[in-house]
Amino acid sequence: MFDTVYTGVYPIMESKYQDKLQIIFRQQIQPWHPSSTLVHEAGAAVLQTDSEKFWKFSKALFEKQTEFFDVNVVHEERNKTYRRLAKIAGSVGLDEETIYSKLEVGDKPDKDGNTNIGNQVTNDIKLMVKANRLTGVHVTPTVLFNGVVEGGISSSFSKDDWEQWLDKNIV
Repeated sequence: MFDTVYTGVYPIMESKYQDKLQIIFRQQIQPWHPSSTLVHEAGAAVLQTDSEKFWKFSKALFEKQTEFFDVNVVHEERNKTYRRLAKIAGSVGLDEETIYSKLEVGDKPDKDGNTNIGNQVTNDIKLMVKANRLTGVHVTPTVLFNGVVEGGISSSFSKDDWEQWLDKNIV
């Protein structure tokens, strides 16, 4: 669905519905895939650094998504995975070290002795999870229209399906 929206729907929206429609891409962590949290943290780091590059980063990440599937990261240290994600951010014009610094988890307790310290995007991830819980999102992809889950749109929607749906529903 991402590719269809990125290459097909977004141009339709810009040409026909620019003042009537906004696409918001909300990340949905799939906790049954442990590396899902890491890739979504990378998205949050990109948003913190330069939100204008988020869609380009997401496109680049989707192109390399299998590199972050379970069997491809099972033996990799977390910070090494973050390094690879920062490199993808670098490929779309972001500073790799800035992205990595937001993702890296240190190996020392904080000043209060806390050893469950997270990283610089932990609070953003908490907000993403809360927002998705409030709307009942648990399956990907899920499309919301005016804040309500739109069950008629599926991942198999083509550009033409989207265009027909938009023509019918955008007034």
